[in-house]
Amino acid sequence: MIQRKTQTPEYWQSFSLSTTDVEFLRTLLLDAERPLTTDEMARHLVTERIRREDSELRAELARGTIYQPQKQFTVGDKILFPQLDYRLGEVVELRAGENPEYGEFEVISVDFGTGKRQRSFAAGLTAPHKLNADAPDILKADAESSPEAVITGAARNLPSQLAEALAADDAFASFEDHWLPRDLLTEVHIGHLNIAEAIIEMNASALDTATLQKELDLPKEIGEEINAFSLQAALAADDRFDQVGTSDERRWYLRRLEPAEALVTPELLRYAPGQHPVITLPPDLAQLAFQLDDEWSDGIEETAERRAAQTTTVTLTFPHAMSGTLPLSRRTRPLFPTGHGERTMVTLVDGRWGNPFAGWVNHAGRYIAGLQGWMEKHKLPAGAHITLERRGDDEVVVDFRPKRMRREWMRWAQIGEEGRADIQLRKQEIACEYDEQMVIGAERSEEVTRLRSLYSTASLADLVFEVFTDLAGLSGSVNAKTVYSAVNVIRRVTPEPVFAALAGDDRLERLPDGNFRLIA
Repeated sequence: MIQRKTQTPEYWQSFSLSTTDVEFLRTLLLDAERPLTTDEMARHLVTERIRREDSELRAELARGTIYQPQKQFTVGDKILFPQLDYRLGEVVELRAGENPEYGEFEVISVDFGTGKRQRSFAAGLTAPHKLNADAPDILKADAESSPEAVITGAARNLPSQLAEALAADDAFASFEDHWLPRDLLTEVHIGHLNIAEAIIEMNASALDTATLQKELDLPKEIGEEINAFSLQAALAADDRFDQVGTSDERRWYLRRLEPAEALVTPELLRYAPGQHPVITLPPDLAQLAFQLDDEWSDGIEETAERRAAQTTTVTLTFPHAMSGTLPLSRRTRPLFPTGHGERTMVTLVDGRWGNPFAGWVNHAGRYIAGLQGWMEKHKLPAGAHITLERRGDDEVVVDFRPKRMRREWMRWAQIGEEGRADIQLRKQEIACEYDEQMVIGAERSEEVTRLRSLYSTASLADLVFEVFTDLAGLSGSVNAKTVYSAVNVIRRVTPEPVFAALAGDDRLERLPDGNFRLIA
């Protein structure tokens, strides 16, 4: 049988855009008069490739007659043989057949071309023969050859291949996986972009694409969708602008007005996924890790109940307290909007005074930035309980549990006289409820940077044990949460490998409720 190449994975694995493909896609976009997504274009391209293949097959089948033993042939006839992969041959001789079982029939000699031997076949055969059955119509569309089946099967990687190919072609412009021919774009020049910058700064808030379109007075004779696409593509290509809209809304703000921690992940928050092996913890320690809800912990799934929740409480860890951020974790993620950009701008509301201020959800970094001033104003230490409440689509109230301010003992990390980490007890003013096992502080200056540098090459097991022994000198037994909190002053790490290091150290004895002590 002639095999449809478009149904094979090999055909699409070697995919590249041909000149014919480029012209087809350009025409497709011109006819649509709107930007199309990569998936839409991929489906159309599969349909077009199948159409071309059908056309080629029809031309192939038109070269001769399909061979069946019951048919009569004459010298010079062109014949296609399905059982020989539709090989084309020419009848060069006829003679009478000799077989009493089949009655009268002829034998044709067929030449298949230079270098191939002639072969003989029956013709005019009246006896039953399996090759006389009606041949299937190989051009008839079926479930396996439909564009939908191909795009979900053999060509399932085509959208990513197509996006890469289009990105490398200067003839096409893109914005968030939508495409247009570049010469179809509305002209958005530097003057337009300067005006957009001034408008955003004057409003001191993110503005949607439609608002900017009206202010820039783009050509009305060009379709709204093309104007919007052209403006968005130009804004996205200009480093001054940041797309911070929620859900499917595109809103634009200025990068220079955003806090540095929103644009670049703070050093204390930087975590390399996969740096520690998958760990199976004892049930009590696994439950403790689950309760900590570290944003980088693996295998913590969001439940339907959690996704529907309007409020939650998190314990502020040292890296977030120092960075002025909150974790985007299993508990907090459902409260914050998603977006199509690297960051999503949200309105945070001070639960104490009701004052709104801007926050930025950094999706890749898994944190919410913009809370530095709020945390400093309320003097919130690492270990503080932070409550969050969602109001509307892009407004979240951030609060804490206040109590009368007083000086209380808390752990304090510093560099000791011997040039090693030294955790002491120090009195600090605290006016909020906090987790006594997690509370810890340090100088905001280069002290933390120096601490992290000192232990940059230490193994996690050595680091955990050294921190544990320092903590044990303060209280005897130490809770695993306390070790996790203190280790994160020096290195950003999830609780699971810290707990595994504790549980696997034969110098330590595991006690109930996640506590450990040194073996005497």
